[in-house]
Amino acid sequence: MALLLFSGYHVNAQKEAEVDWLSFEQLDDSLNRHPKKVFIDFYTSWCTYCRRMDKLVFTKPEIIKLLNQDYYAVRMNAESTDTIQFEGQSFLNLQAGKKRGAIHQLAELLAQRDGKFTPPTMVILDPEFKVQQRYFEYLDSGKLLRALQD
Repeated sequence: MALLLFSGYHVNAQKEAEVDWLSFEQLDDSLNRHPKKVFIDFYTSWCTYCRRMDKLVFTKPEIIKLLNQDYYAVRMNAESTDTIQFEGQSFLNLQAGKKRGAIHQLAELLAQRDGKFTPPTMVILDPEFKVQQRYFEYLDSGKLLRALQD
């Protein structure tokens, strides 16, 4: 019995120690109810540095706490083929099926540098959804912490 209780506590403790990632649809609703800064992590499934950030950066308690308290955190696969509703508009991946590495419209809109998308890309926006900063590189926990505190 004690083992079962401990196991349940361990699962709940792990659940609390994660970034509360939102979808763009959830973000739209949240921003309308309570404006707050936004952090968007654009990634791809093949990006080694993206997976590294998942394991080594987005698991750090100080990063998790800051993202969950001060930001709405959104993760998006930049090659997603989903139709995403945001601010009354539909966003698609118009390149899907036409070329390899097809980038979704939202990633094209928010996460390009010199007309190209290169993961990982992170974007910080103010509560009015205006871009404050873009990072087009792997950020270790120290660099990301400083970026989130600015």
